[in-house]
Amino acid sequence: MTSHLKEIAISIESAQGASFLEELNRKWADHNKSLQMIRDILMYMDRTFIPSTHKTPVHDLGLNLWRDHIIHSSKIQTRLQDTLLELVLRERSGEVINRGLMRNITKMLMDLGSPVYQEDFEKPFIGISADFYRVESQQFIECCDCGDYLKKAEKRLNEEIERVSHYLDARSEAKITNVVEKEMIESHMHRLVHMENSGLVNMIMDDKYDDLGRMYNLFRRLPNGLSIIRDVMTSHIRETGKQLVTDPERLKDPVDFVQRLLDERDKHDKIMSLAFNNDKTFQNALNSSFEYFINLNPRSPEFISLFVDDKLRKGLKGVSEEDVEIVLDKVMMLFRYLQEKDVFEKYYKQHLAKRLLSGKTVSDDAERSLILKLKTECGYQFTSKLEGMFTDMKTSPDTMQGFYAAMGPEIADGPTLTVQVLTTGSWPTQSSSTCNLPPEILGVCEKFRTYYLGTHTGRRLSWQTNMGTADLKVTFAKGQKHELNVSTYQMCILMLYNNADMLSYKEIEQSTEIPASDLKRCLQSLACVKGKNILRKEPMSKDISEDDTFFFNDQFTSKFYKVKIGTVVAQKESEPEKQETRQRVEEDRKPQIEAAIVRIMKSRRVLDHNNIVAEVTKQLQSRFLPNPVVIKKRIESLIEREFLERDKVDRKLYRYLA
Repeated sequence: MTSHLKEIAISIESAQGASFLEELNRKWADHNKSLQMIRDILMYMDRTFIPSTHKTPVHDLGLNLWRDHIIHSSKIQTRLQDTLLELVLRERSGEVINRGLMRNITKMLMDLGSPVYQEDFEKPFIGISADFYRVESQQFIECCDCGDYLKKAEKRLNEEIERVSHYLDARSEAKITNVVEKEMIESHMHRLVHMENSGLVNMIMDDKYDDLGRMYNLFRRLPNGLSIIRDVMTSHIRETGKQLVTDPERLKDPVDFVQRLLDERDKHDKIMSLAFNNDKTFQNALNSSFEYFINLNPRSPEFISLFVDDKLRKGLKGVSEEDVEIVLDKVMMLFRYLQEKDVFEKYYKQHLAKRLLSGKTVSDDAERSLILKLKTECGYQFTSKLEGMFTDMKTSPDTMQGFYAAMGPEIADGPTLTVQVLTTGSWPTQSSSTCNLPPEILGVCEKFRTYYLGTHTGRRLSWQTNMGTADLKVTFAKGQKHELNVSTYQMCILMLYNNADMLSYKEIEQSTEIPASDLKRCLQSLACVKGKNILRKEPMSKDISEDDTFFFNDQFTSKFYKVKIGTVVAQKESEPEKQETRQRVEEDRKPQIEAAIVRIMKSRRVLDHNNIVAEVTKQLQSRFLPNPVVIKKRIESLIEREFLERDKVDRKLYRYLA
């Protein structure tokens, strides 16, 4: 057989060009067939003699001889290797090669044993591929933008996987894909992500979902590939978010401010689902970025509440229930990011009160749905007062029915009164200095007070004149009549003109005792708004000063019988109002912090200062982030009131006093 194989080797060596592999393949097929015949003839020897003498079986012997005399022949070995590698290179360059022939040859190498395949083909194949992709990736990175480069890398990766499936050993796949990943992706990761005008940030800004998905899938193959994308994405979101929440122009319109936050969130959610496979680590990075920049703006809680207010007043008119739910869910998502949830609650309560009292809410269902969501998120404490407000609104009509039934004839010819009776604890308290009501109204109010206190014991009534409204019938020149819908304060001003045609600012102020800031706003809306000017002001100007004089405008006309006179309102809080709300929030926090300290100390008995601060922060962070300085002050206060005491030896240790 050896001498026969030497002759075959000569015939294979003499084959020229492309016929070299074909000749080798043909002779291998013949050799295989001969081997099978010899094995069949010597089967008995194979079964009995070979095992007992530990010699090599016939078939294996034949393969070993082929390996040593053909494949490892000095003239065939390197020629075979070079021919195979050249064919792979030609295929990479786009030429079509005979894959069937390639498959037969590589299968022959595998049949001769793994080491033959690896040494004679796989190792040089991996080495030459690394050089090829190193050079190619360098050329691509110089001339392509990030998106195109990734397309080429993905194409090359898929080609190699396909090549393995067609004519290489399946175990080669991991090795060759590693080469492509290392040379085409890993070596250029940072450059690709930060590439000018086409890197990751540009893809995010231009919503290039395909390119982002491609980058995610390619980088995912490398150990720290995704963390690079995630870090760059996080810093980009934080940067754009920071610009959004600190831009003074944006802060002028709270509704637009929140809408932009929601748009930003929608944009990134879409990228998450279409490009990043809803990767949990990316979701977490997105959430932490939003939480970071939303809390950079101390007015975020107020603005989110104003956004809700706008939507529930008018923004959701004619919108289907499903869409309302979507908007409310988005608001809840922003709410979750707030560190100062109690500040949101303060504002939300004020805005809800105004909506309920002015009857401006679009739908009770939407209001209740949001309260339910807040309750689920923050627990019963958070919403119990909000639910109390709804209860008051329900019971007030019954109270009025009882009042009119009891007082029927006595008040038949007086003004019609509708009272909302609000429970002090549930509604946002407003320090209201009661103004002087006109005598016609005062009489009915006193009758209501007598009736109400007669039917309920142990209650006090105080009129919140700053929150009410009134309908007035007014006769102008030529007997023209209109019905004006005004605030209680505006009614008090207008009623003065039943007995006078001209009043100075000072006279109005003395007669009504309306607080100066409110009075100026009311006069502004009665005298300075075009088409609603029931009063005439001299001198005429936009602002109200204390030297102004106001005349009843007899010449007032309107094409509507009913005219609504709004009050010039500041949508956002003014600086002093903001300070006042802030102060109220700080005051409300004190008992909560103290309660948390007492709860912790009751269970722990003895604890050091740093641990108390950590525990209190942990307990309260679902509502707000307590300031360590404030916690320290509350501990001092509890020591003064003998709830706690300091340890005699270690001053940083506190003990609970039962």
